[in-house]
Amino acid sequence: MVLFSLVATHADIDLETVAQLSTGASELAASALAGSPAVAGAIVLSTCNRFEIYGEAPRQDDVDAARAALIAQLSGSTGLNEQLVSRSFNTRTGADVSRHLFAVSSGLDSAVVGEREIAGQVRRALITAQHEGTASSGLVRLFQAASKTAKDVGAQTALGARGLSVVSVALDLATEISEDPDWSTKKIVVFGTGAYAGATMSLLRERGCTDVSVYSSSGRAAGFVATRGGTALDGGTLLAAVAEADVMIGCSGADTRVEAAELAGVRAASPRPLIAIDLALTHDFDPAVGGLDGVELLTLESVRLAAPQEQAESLAQASSIVAGAASAFEQEREARSVDSAIVALRRHTMDVLDAEMERVRSRHGCTAAAEEVEFALRRMVKQLLHVPTVRARELAANGQQENYVAALEALYGITVEQPAANAADAECPVEHASPPAAEAARDTA
Repeated sequence: MVLFSLVATHADIDLETVAQLSTGASELAASALAGSPAVAGAIVLSTCNRFEIYGEAPRQDDVDAARAALIAQLSGSTGLNEQLVSRSFNTRTGADVSRHLFAVSSGLDSAVVGEREIAGQVRRALITAQHEGTASSGLVRLFQAASKTAKDVGAQTALGARGLSVVSVALDLATEISEDPDWSTKKIVVFGTGAYAGATMSLLRERGCTDVSVYSSSGRAAGFVATRGGTALDGGTLLAAVAEADVMIGCSGADTRVEAAELAGVRAASPRPLIAIDLALTHDFDPAVGGLDGVELLTLESVRLAAPQEQAESLAQASSIVAGAASAFEQEREARSVDSAIVALRRHTMDVLDAEMERVRSRHGCTAAAEEVEFALRRMVKQLLHVPTVRARELAANGQQENYVAALEALYGITVEQPAANAADAECPVEHASPPAAEAARDTA
């Protein structure tokens, strides 16, 4: 089995294109698995500044076909030109897949370097794929290792010690441009009830905010504020809250958004300036609201440009941990890849031994001499298999496992069949969310 990934991030393409790609995320993995035998597993990681697809193919020769199937599926679900979709992704295979995901999960590839929110998004991507039945065993192990690496980086380095995140940087920017930097006096409206909205509520409390209202187009606001504080809004109370707000923060990425003309009408009688912070990749607020009188618009691009750089020493330590973890993962994966070959050789050899012993018993009966012959033969076979088994591990560690498989086929006529990529074969230590919880997790940037 071969791991691969298709990566579209803020570092290579504009956020608008990332947002357009992400609109096809929900059904992509399941549809690709159903539509192409080249896709043995798939997990989608969609965040505020990246859209990445991690896949597993039966063989290296299947990767191109798997990529084409995913591109075609995404083009059909988003309505984007297939060539545009293809150009938006960088394709990674082999060790590059684990190195990239481990760096992403550890916050090294984020717009705000060192932010810790991405680690949770990586975990939720795995949970969602497991609920949908698209996570192959190889992908489960990959994402488990990525989560462990993120924990190691957090525990062993000072990266992220300042608690920087997309949300915190956005609130810092809002403080800088606000006429009154005292957050305890502000009226705030938050759109969304997902993970980003939860992080926003926590940071607002830290800044002394007491007047926070929450709106969710899915109707989850009441349950959300019951555990986090604040006032739940619905369609009947939303406009009045927006009319009096000092800050509104978009975290939902819902299909509906606040249009500039609508906001202008709602705010027409309000003398208060408004700061609109849009953290949703697909935009909760019409970009034109930034042109309205008395409205300042902050976006993910604003956050990316304002994000401070972490200290070089912490980055170097974190990068070293990521590199070591990726190397260890690949070595383990390569060792696993010859397990089927070793099993096949042992089975072939033992079948020959069993057939020979059957002939001995049929000729001489189950005598003490026959038992001694069988004992001696089994000990000899065990010794003979020792060197080929050790050699298999050595070749796998050097990435030459295919040579071993080819040798078995040439010398013994043994055809090595790889096991099916079944997610049930890999236990996941991540606590499984219920399907509604997984749906709520996707209600984030």
